[in-house]
Amino acid sequence: MDSLITAAARALAAGDPLGALKRVALRDDAPALALRGIAMAQLGDFVRAKTLLRSAARSFGPKEAVARARCVVAEAEIALVSRDLGWPEKALDAARTTLEAHGDRVNVAHARLLEVRRLLLVGRIDDAERTLANLDASQLPPASRTAYELVVAAIAVRRLKTKAAHAALLRAESAVRDARIPALAAEVASAFHVLTVPAARLIAHGTERSLLLEDVEALLTSNAFVVDAIRHVVRQGENVVSLAGRPVLFALARTLGEAWPGDAPRDVLIARAFGSRFTDESHRARLRVEVGRLRTMLRTFASVSATKRGFALAPLRASEVVVLARPLEEEHAAVLALLGDGESWSSSALAVALGMSQRTVQRALDSLAAAGKVQSFGRARALRWMTPPVMGFTTTLLLPSSLPLG
Repeated sequence: MDSLITAAARALAAGDPLGALKRVALRDDAPALALRGIAMAQLGDFVRAKTLLRSAARSFGPKEAVARARCVVAEAEIALVSRDLGWPEKALDAARTTLEAHGDRVNVAHARLLEVRRLLLVGRIDDAERTLANLDASQLPPASRTAYELVVAAIAVRRLKTKAAHAALLRAESAVRDARIPALAAEVASAFHVLTVPAARLIAHGTERSLLLEDVEALLTSNAFVVDAIRHVVRQGENVVSLAGRPVLFALARTLGEAWPGDAPRDVLIARAFGSRFTDESHRARLRVEVGRLRTMLRTFASVSATKRGFALAPLRASEVVVLARPLEEEHAAVLALLGDGESWSSSALAVALGMSQRTVQRALDSLAAAGKVQSFGRARALRWMTPPVMGFTTTLLLPSSLPLG
């Protein structure tokens, strides 16, 4: 490898894409094309970066399998950052196998971390944890160790293990000081920020207050009876009842939880559950039916009894009833949570990550765009959506599979 290629590679490793381009911008040999592609990716021009990397992969000779595999790994990272969730995973697997066979442990680790990050993005937390367990980061260079610890922290945050997340971020902070890459240091600082801003609201006894992630963790491991308005479940300790597919029942449970230790009037329950501003005997009859269904679902750890003016919730073993709510009550909050990472998303990628139909996601995006909360750019298949994050709040709890359900 000649001196210019070596110098360009070192510049890229140090997070200096312009310095790398100064050395190889006019060259069209395979190594230069690959380095130019990575530099363009660091500068945010993903379309040009993919073109250059594919050209480099074609230009490398039959005996340069490792170089071609590295190009595939670089393209996989571009796909992840640009939220191209349809990028073929098998290509990354094949590239990692090639790199393993040739002893390139740094790029093997990088490929593993890319796989874990994609699994986290689509909410497959268990798979991400199993994949990460196969990676030994002890001998990795500082930049790779930083990336590893950031992934460890991300999994811990999604598991609501805040002490483990904080410890991983401290290790990442130490590693990034050795790496001396400003962009990576900013990523570590951003990850720390998630632990220090409100993640949810606690509603109890007619008042509410903000909770940090560590507060949410403590609440969910306590003996409190929690009506979780983020995941639409009702829980106490190990008992968890999901009402995610039962919006009427969840509306009743939340209204009863907010009214505890008192009762909730019938007209309030009808308005919250059925959206009706007027009540008649048919509404009252329907309310009795739905309350009966809720009583059946909660029978192992709570009772719902009738009072003179409505209904009251009474936990069987808990001494307190609370409602855990989003930091901001926002329609289409899950879509906004993913867009809040600052990256540009296609509607198809959002649908994959959220497990929704693309049409449902598109309707949500149209509604948010009409309200000025998201913006789009590009056209047809190149159409992308993005929004700045909500300042002062974390959207972690709104991400796919972010809360433990028991």
